[in-house]
Amino acid sequence: MQTVFSILIDALAYGMVLFIISIGLSVTMGLMRVVNLAHGAFAMIGGYLASYAAHGLGLGYAAAILVAIVGTIVIAIPLERFLYRRIYGAPELTQVLMTIGITFCIIGIANFVFGPTLKTIPLPQQLAGPTDLGFRTIATHRIFAIACGLAVAGALWFTFEKTAFGI
Repeated sequence: MQTVFSILIDALAYGMVLFIISIGLSVTMGLMRVVNLAHGAFAMIGGYLASYAAHGLGLGYAAAILVAIVGTIVIAIPLERFLYRRIYGAPELTQVLMTIGITFCIIGIANFVFGPTLKTIPLPQQLAGPTDLGFRTIATHRIFAIACGLAVAGALWFTFEKTAFGI
C-alpha cells in the first residue's frame, strides 16, 4: 500500500508541473487565439537559464528562478514583436507552421549554447528534505509542486469565475 501511495504522490506532483506548463498553453490559445506550439520551448529556456544561474553563476534557488523568468521574458518579447504579431488572426495552419519552426530554432540554439546533456537545478535547503505527514514521509519538493499547482488552479478559477476579466 505504501508503494501505491508513493506512486500516487509522485504522479500528482509531476502532473501538477505539467498542469502549470500546459495551462499557459491553454490560456494563450483561449485569450490570444494563437496556436503556440513553441510554448514548451519557452519553458525549456526558463529551465536552462535557471540551471545556468544556479550552477554557472552560483545563485541561490530563488534568484535562479527570478533570472529564468526575467531572461525568458527578455527573449520572448522580441520574438512576439517580430514573429508572433505576423500570425495573429492568421489561419491555424500558418500559426502551427510558424510556432513549430520557432520551436525547432529554440531547441537548436539551446543545444548549441547549453549542450545536449540534462541540466539540473539544485533544490534549496527548505525543499531538499522529507516532510513527515504523520502517516507517511514525502519529499518536500513534491509537496511544494502540488501546492503550487493547486495555487495556480485556484487563482485561475477565481480570475475566470469571479472577476470581470473572466466573466
